[in-house]
Amino acid sequence: MALMRTSNPALNSSSFQVEHVMGETMTLPGTVNKTGILLLCTAATAIWTWNRFMHDRSPDTVLPLVALGGIGGFFVALVTIFKKSWSPVTAPAYALLEGLVLGSVSAMLELRFPGIAMQAVGLTFGTLFALLIAYRAGVIRATEHFKLGVIAATGGIALFYVVTMIMSLFGVHLFGAFYGAGPIGVGFSIFVVIIAALNLVLDFDFIENGARSGAPKYMEWYGAFGLMVTLIWLYFEILRLLAKTRRK
Repeated sequence: MALMRTSNPALNSSSFQVEHVMGETMTLPGTVNKTGILLLCTAATAIWTWNRFMHDRSPDTVLPLVALGGIGGFFVALVTIFKKSWSPVTAPAYALLEGLVLGSVSAMLELRFPGIAMQAVGLTFGTLFALLIAYRAGVIRATEHFKLGVIAATGGIALFYVVTMIMSLFGVHLFGAFYGAGPIGVGFSIFVVIIAALNLVLDFDFIENGARSGAPKYMEWYGAFGLMVTLIWLYFEILRLLAKTRRK
């Protein structure tokens, strides 16, 4: 089988290089069901933090939750990537922690830009289903050239974010225009949203190949986790883009 590639760190070329075991194996319906469970976990904590903020209307109410969710989610994601067999436990934990961040940030932006959260949710799921339909219909194919292009673009975006974050710690803001609401900032956000969306195609292909190869049953949780990583990234980038257009 050809080498499977994806720019999602949770779904890289070694993710399904696991020992084949006797018994049940990974299936597409099983992965879809696990993804649904993770979405419910994320929604549960997101709604809880949303309600906390909307009750007090103070960032101080949810900022500790943002820190907990962000740091905890990052740690649990690393554990999941390196210990795939733990994913039936760590994947739901990751979803619950990320929901703390998602709900808090969404609520704070909703207070400033009414309606933005539902728009972001609708666009995220609309993008997911549109790309899934296009992928299943063969309109978009995850060829090697396509994969390499998306991987390169995603890596470039990640490097840009890391460099600008480090520079900002030293008070250097050379790329402020990319984060602003001007044409450069909006254009950059559109580009990032497109790349994040294209990562979904790579994830679909990777999960399909994993199911075809007969990976162990727990890999359904791991595949769902990888898809959630991309969906959460896509949601936040869409939210950022909408906020920029509202500020103009």
